[in-house]
Amino acid sequence: MARPTRARDRLVRVTAVTAALCAALLPLGGCLGTDAVRRRPIPQADLSPPAELPQAPAAATPAISATPAALAGQRIGTGGVKVALVLPLSGQGATVGNALRNAAQLAYDEAQQPDLTILVEDDRGTPDGARDATQNALRQGSEIVLGPLFAGSVQAAANVAKTAGKPVIGFSTDATVASRGVYLLSFLPQPEVDRIIEDSVAGGKRSFAALIPETAYGNAVEAEFREVVARRGARVAAVERYPAGAPGPAVERLARVITGPAATADALFIPETAEAMPAVALALTKAGFSPGRVRPIGTALWNEPGLFALPALQGGRFASPDRSGFSNFSGRYQARFGSVPPRVASLAYDAVTLAAALARQYGSQRFAETTLTSGSGFAGVDGTFRFRPDGQSERALAIFEIRNNAAPVVSPAPRVLAKPGI
Repeated sequence: MARPTRARDRLVRVTAVTAALCAALLPLGGCLGTDAVRRRPIPQADLSPPAELPQAPAAATPAISATPAALAGQRIGTGGVKVALVLPLSGQGATVGNALRNAAQLAYDEAQQPDLTILVEDDRGTPDGARDATQNALRQGSEIVLGPLFAGSVQAAANVAKTAGKPVIGFSTDATVASRGVYLLSFLPQPEVDRIIEDSVAGGKRSFAALIPETAYGNAVEAEFREVVARRGARVAAVERYPAGAPGPAVERLARVITGPAATADALFIPETAEAMPAVALALTKAGFSPGRVRPIGTALWNEPGLFALPALQGGRFASPDRSGFSNFSGRYQARFGSVPPRVASLAYDAVTLAAALARQYGSQRFAETTLTSGSGFAGVDGTFRFRPDGQSERALAIFEIRNNAAPVVSPAPRVLAKPGI
C-alpha cells in the first residue's frame, strides 16, 4: 500500500491563495515542494465528472486573448524541458480544446513558471491533424505529448510518438487506444465499475443483475462488470441488453430476478446516462421494482441532480471522483478567463502540473515508464490517480448514495490507491 502524502510533498512554492491549489499533482510519498506549501490543505469542491468527453462544443467559448489559429504554434513558458500540448483548437471540439489550452496556461502560472516550454499545437479535431501536430512538436524537441482529446487523434499521435520513443498522456475516454507508453488521463468507466461492485460486495451483495444499453459505453462496462463480479466471488444472476431509449422489453425480461419476494438478485447494475435514465427508472417502477429490496447501482453518469428524485433510484449508489478540487479550479479559471470551464478542463491542468512536478523531481528520468507508472500514483484536481503499464488509469473514487433529492458521500475516496493488482 502506498504511503499517504505528507505535507512536505507539495509540488511548488506558491502564495497563500494558490498553495492548496498547486498541491493538485504530486507523487504520493515524493518530496516535490517546499515549506511555503506545507501548511496548505487540499482544496474542497462540489462537482464530479462525466464518464465521456464531449465530442462537440459543449460550453461557452472561453475568453482568450488570441484566436485559435494564433494559439496554434504558441509557446507557454521558456524552460529547458519541452512538452507538446496537442489539442483541437479549430474544427470539431475547438471550444473544449481552447478551454484545455487555458487550463494548461493556468497550471503553468500556478506552478510559478516551472522549467517547461509547452508547445501548443492544433490538431484540427482530426487524426491527420494530430499526426501533423505531433510530428511538428517532436521536431522541436518535445519529450512528451499531452493530449489529444479524441480517440482517433490519440491513436494518430501515438503512432508518431512511439516511433520517436516518446510517451503520450491522452485525454480520450476510449480505453482501447491506451497501450504501453500511451497513457489516458481521463475519466474511464472501468474503475467506476470496479469501485461500485467492490462496495456492493463489501456491503453483503452477492447476486448481481444488469440492465445495459446497446451502446459502446455499455459494451465497455459490461465486460468489466462480469469480470469484477467474478473476481469478487459474487455471481451474475442475469444480464439484459436494450436498444438505447427503449428499455421496456428488457426490464420485463429481467423482472423475474429483480422484482417480487422471489427476486434472486440483490443489486441491479444500470450504466445509463442521465438523459436516458428517467425512461429506465419509469420502466422499472411499472414492472414493480423495489430499490429497497434490490439496490440499483451505477457509474459517474448518475451524478446529475435531476436523477436524485427518481423513485426507482432511491437508496441507489454510484461511484464517482470525490467532490474535491474542481470547484476551486473552476473558480480560478473563471476569474482568469471569464467563463465556466468544461468539466474535462481539469485534465489539461493536471497533465501540465504533473509534467512540471516530474521535471523538477526526476531529472533525465522525468518521463520514463517507471516514473509515469509509479504504483503510489499522483494526487490531482479530481483525487489520486495512477497510470497502469497498459496505459489505462486508475482513480480513487467515492461512493454516493441517492436519498431524497441528494446524493451524499457514504464511502469517501481513499487518499491512496490499493497496491496494483489487488
